[in-house]
Amino acid sequence: MSETYNIYCDESCHLEHDRQPAMVLGAVWCPESQRASIARAIRELKITHGLASSFEVKWTKVSPAKLDFYLALINLFFSDPRLHFRGIVIPDKSKLDHSMFNQSHDDFYYKMYFQLLKVIFESGNRYRIYLDIKDTRSQQKVTKLHDYLANAQYDFNKEMIEWIQQVHSHEIEQLQLADVLIGALGYLHRGLQTSSAKQAIIERIKAKSGFSLRRSTLPSEKKFNVFVWTPQAVE
Repeated sequence: MSETYNIYCDESCHLEHDRQPAMVLGAVWCPESQRASIARAIRELKITHGLASSFEVKWTKVSPAKLDFYLALINLFFSDPRLHFRGIVIPDKSKLDHSMFNQSHDDFYYKMYFQLLKVIFESGNRYRIYLDIKDTRSQQKVTKLHDYLANAQYDFNKEMIEWIQQVHSHEIEQLQLADVLIGALGYLHRGLQTSSAKQAIIERIKAKSGFSLRRSTLPSEKKFNVFVWTPQAVE
């Protein structure tokens, strides 16, 4: 039976020259029909832990004072069968050689988004993709990404991938959740150890998922799917 899914995407250190080694793209997805119920559950969790329902959940806001809330959020994700996550990690951007593949960094960005989303898409279902708005100039990139993904799925009339829309993360609980999950992957793969609270969240994700987060999971993994990308060898 056909289902419509909302996919909430975020990215970390995706720029070519930002002096950060690891690039991470991530997506949280759920049935569109359950969107409001899930958002309400996350807002209620905020209130339970003494936060305003409008508090914007972000990896950069993780602190010892809010650790119990963030651990509860991770528990909520893993206990709710309606929620799914996939993350793709490029561990070291300095090893990218775009000229060898006759591509720009933007071309690589679109290819990585396709790698991120291709295992989520299933024939017969419909998808609505939401991206965290980055700047006023990013609409052209969003339009090109929609074209790229639709063409790769032979979805030339955009009936499968209905739209890609920019939204503000402070308005979308699922996008805030995506920020936390990709933040954890990025922190781990950058080898950072500056925050005991952030390390506690990573350990909770490892325990709940059963994965090391350093290696790729099976592509068929539906709950917490990780793909650690490595450059293609050139003879």
